[in-house]
Amino acid sequence: MAFDSLTEKLQNVFKNLRSKGRLTEDDVKAALKEVKMALLEADVNFKVVKKFVKDVQERAVGQDVMNGLNPGQMVIKIVNEELIRLMGSETTEIALMPGNQVTVIMMIGLQGAGKTTTTAKLAGKFKAKGRKPLLVACDVYRPAAIKQLQINGEKQGVEVFSMGDKNPNLCCVSPQFMTIEYHYSLRKK
Repeated sequence: MAFDSLTEKLQNVFKNLRSKGRLTEDDVKAALKEVKMALLEADVNFKVVKKFVKDVQERAVGQDVMNGLNPGQMVIKIVNEELIRLMGSETTEIALMPGNQVTVIMMIGLQGAGKTTTTAKLAGKFKAKGRKPLLVACDVYRPAAIKQLQINGEKQGVEVFSMGDKNPNLCCVSPQFMTIEYHYSLRKK
């Protein structure tokens, strides 16, 4: 969800840039202000956003426009390159414990950021790689989140453990959970 919102906001900024034949320094600053707001609303660290905007602005202002690109496309190209540099250009795998050892992954983030959907998708990927994941619903304050995890887990063919609306601390320390975790967590099949 957070990426969808960020993508939509960045597309709106870029749409405005594309419509201009010639960009002024003020146009670039206004566009970068919108990019900055979109990143901050997506909960990107303020210092990271500040450096990112500074780097893009340094590259964009006074940049010669490449053949075949208008000034707006050039700024979009620079933003894209800087986002790739910021987030990393290489794909890395989540480090899992070897063999039958249990790997526990805890997803933490703001409400509505997409944790539940992402968690289920990760579980599906782990299952496809020969692991036997178990999703554990510990958001006892939002019963709809538990239901959403169950639905998403079912779509991925992954089991979901839930203790309903009991104390979330019990999810992590109950003997029942420990037994299930041992049998199902991200160990190999």
